[in-house]
Amino acid sequence: MAEGKVSTAILKKRRRMKNIRNSERKRVVNAMRRSRMRTFVSKVMKAIADSKPKDEIIKSFSEMQKELMRGVAKRIIHKNTASRKISRVCHKVKVAIGEVVQK
Repeated sequence: MAEGKVSTAILKKRRRMKNIRNSERKRVVNAMRRSRMRTFVSKVMKAIADSKPKDEIIKSFSEMQKELMRGVAKRIIHKNTASRKISRVCHKVKVAIGEVVQK
């Protein structure tokens, strides 16, 4: 081997190790983001369960909606998944604040 040259096997190993480090970093960040989204959903559900004032429930719902759409933008969850979650919570919010009469 000539001086200054690195074999392709060593280069491939370095690349693999770098990919492992990067994927671990991304996994940790994505887990934090996913947890944050779940926290916002549970805040809305807790506000509904505790019979909080109407404006407080709506405010927490709005924050939850923004956080879920942020998760979509960061590619943590799919757009349809976020829309489905928002729709289900929205119905519960409407029932809680008295806009919809339950069947």
